[in-house]
Amino acid sequence: LTSKPPLPYDDDTVVTPDSQLCSLAGEGSQEGVVEPPARDGWDSKLEYFLAQVGFSVGLGNVWRFPYLCHQNGGGAFLLLYVLLMILVGIPLFFLELAAGQSIRQGSIGVWKHISPKLSGIGYSSCVVCFFVALYYNVIIGWSLFYLGNSFQYPLPWEECPKHGNTTVEECTASSPTTYFWFRKALDITDSINETGEFNPVITCCLLAAWTIVCMGMFKGIKSSGKVMYFSSIFPYVVLLCFLIRGLMLDGAAEGIKYMFYPKLEIWGEVQVWRQAATQVFFALGLGFGSVIAYSSYNPRSNNCHRDALTVSTINFLTSVLASLVVFAVLGFRAREVAMLCVTRNLEKLSEQFSVGPLDRDLLPGFNISDPSSVPLEAYRDWFTAHGAKVPGNLTDCSLEEEMNKGVEGTGLAFIAFTEAMTLFPGSPFWSALFFLMLLNLGLSTMFGTLEGILTPLTDNFKVLKLFSCIIGFLIGMLFTQRCGNYFVMMFDDYSATLPLIIVVVFECFSVSWVYSADRFLDDIEKMLHWRPPVIYKYLWKYVCLLAMLGLLGASLLRMCFKRPTYTAWNRETASEVTLDYPDWALAVLAVLIIFATLPVPLGYVHSTLRNRTRHNSSGIGTNTRGVYTKCSTVECDTPVAALLDEHLERNGIPKGPPSPLAEENLRLLPQGEGVEDIEDSTGL
Repeated sequence: LTSKPPLPYDDDTVVTPDSQLCSLAGEGSQEGVVEPPARDGWDSKLEYFLAQVGFSVGLGNVWRFPYLCHQNGGGAFLLLYVLLMILVGIPLFFLELAAGQSIRQGSIGVWKHISPKLSGIGYSSCVVCFFVALYYNVIIGWSLFYLGNSFQYPLPWEECPKHGNTTVEECTASSPTTYFWFRKALDITDSINETGEFNPVITCCLLAAWTIVCMGMFKGIKSSGKVMYFSSIFPYVVLLCFLIRGLMLDGAAEGIKYMFYPKLEIWGEVQVWRQAATQVFFALGLGFGSVIAYSSYNPRSNNCHRDALTVSTINFLTSVLASLVVFAVLGFRAREVAMLCVTRNLEKLSEQFSVGPLDRDLLPGFNISDPSSVPLEAYRDWFTAHGAKVPGNLTDCSLEEEMNKGVEGTGLAFIAFTEAMTLFPGSPFWSALFFLMLLNLGLSTMFGTLEGILTPLTDNFKVLKLFSCIIGFLIGMLFTQRCGNYFVMMFDDYSATLPLIIVVVFECFSVSWVYSADRFLDDIEKMLHWRPPVIYKYLWKYVCLLAMLGLLGASLLRMCFKRPTYTAWNRETASEVTLDYPDWALAVLAVLIIFATLPVPLGYVHSTLRNRTRHNSSGIGTNTRGVYTKCSTVECDTPVAALLDEHLERNGIPKGPPSPLAEENLRLLPQGEGVEDIEDSTGL
């Protein structure tokens, strides 16, 4: 790709070619205008495309989407998800791609360019990206820990450890994988109130994760773009390997059928719509500023509309592929657990027949002395007919009941899926492959998240990147305490959701109403040389905006009427329990949300006060009625040419003849504005 002018600095000095003064995107460089020094862009379209796919396809596609699909009606949820993706997700994704590519700045510069009063939107995106980066790298650290433990046989989470000749009770009461996760990996406390000391192993893994991220981001997109060739493609190779292996397992068909069986009645539940909209929102990475940052490195002729459709489609298909893999493997695990249940019950039944005579009519038609030869369906049929008549507390062994125990997030990746892999032949190989996939999914998303912070803040990445990684690691040590997992859940559930929704609401409102959707489409037409369908205008102005406001309202109501809770591990009972967040934790949640959204109103107030102050102190082009006046170089005290020369001199730009478009724009000045106000109102 060709190079592009540098991003503007995010202070009062915005360097923009004068050909962009009267248009959001401008007309491109005009003859005679000397542009600022160029900086590097993407080396190839493939590199950019992999970066966008890598950022949007993350851990949520693997451990969040399958759970939501399973819990909310299977095939019916898929249809709802596709509907919301088409009506809300793709239009908003296209909006961010077009804005970044057209204005060619980071998130702060884009919204400041549209209106200085909206610059807070970009700062809010940066704050949220920082919050997400803090805990997301902890998950990468966990993946590194499990990856390192995968190179041994048997795997350390295959069997319960023993103290002497006694098996650890906490492990016996739960399962080997559950015990390893909560006790060996996290060494977790019973609640968020019990802080505990730092976990040295996880702290070292976090340091390693930040080191990898810092090395990958050190040269900006020149280094992270190269990493994307592996980190974006490798997860698909692993998913396909797991799909082929999973489909060969006994129980895979039942798992997939159970997941996709449609339950259309769920469309009447508001909660399902909220969860589907939230998943669309996060799956595409809207509001983070990373989509804007990546697209800002593209040439203005790049077909960003096609990119929006392609990346969104790949994202959805990846979620479906991951769901097939997850439920094929979980179906196999559920059948294995159900068959263990059959074995235990047949052993009890054998004991009953050996202790004393029983009614021969109760004797099943299969061989109870060889449980492995008994089909699950045959046992269930016998139990339904005679199980209640046999002493010994026999139980039903239901594959559906086991599949109903839906798990998501860390519970899916580090417990359920990990347990299923222990049943594979060659389990260390599959375990290493799986956690290497999680590592790459996390890294590709992490690169995009940091790009959403660093691109709008500075054009000299190296020092800031190193500094941000050090700060991120030091603050991230909060999550490596024994109670750190509870803080990860807090940040994941609350620090990003509401602020990002608010950010996207303002983004949509800014483009469609403040700047005008028609004007934005005009700019896209100049940029792409063809006009996108007019349907986008109505989607941005009404459908997307109302949908995001509805999602914001539903999320606020849920928080207000239902006290936030978290899932804790109780060591005594060796089980998970749901606890309310204490008051101090709720205060932390409130501070996180307020801190992330505060830049929006602060930016508006700052810009308003700044304009009023300059209005009272300036005297250029004065008009006593306080309205816009037609100025010329003769009528005004400060001629247009002098204003242009002052702007170029202040910003170190070589002088060249101004374009007629720029000069005409500078002739329309509000009362009392100086050159700094002209920069705000014209884009200089």
